[in-house]
Amino acid sequence: MKLVAAIIKPFKLDDVREALSEIGVTGITVVEVKGFGRQKGHTELYRGAEYVVDFLPKIKVEIAVAEDQVESVVEAVTNAAQTGKIGDGKIFVYPLEQVIRIRTGESGPEAL
Repeated sequence: MKLVAAIIKPFKLDDVREALSEIGVTGITVVEVKGFGRQKGHTELYRGAEYVVDFLPKIKVEIAVAEDQVESVVEAVTNAAQTGKIGDGKIFVYPLEQVIRIRTGESGPEAL
């Protein structure tokens, strides 16, 4: 089992969710996060005063999947979230040792 975590632009969330639904992903976790990479920050104007926004709003999507689904999940997220501009985000794939469904006590791949 693997945990796929993707950091994407907020306006791409619906596209990513739809792409994952189309390939049969049944559950995701979404968290609003802030960060920066090569995109750095930007300057904004508020009531006549300029200020620097160091951390940009992003969305972190986490998907727990069986190992044979990882490539299709990564491809779906990449295609749905890509704009071709700086700041599109990153995808991380982590090993997932154990999953337990709290309601039934099932563990392992059956819990996904």
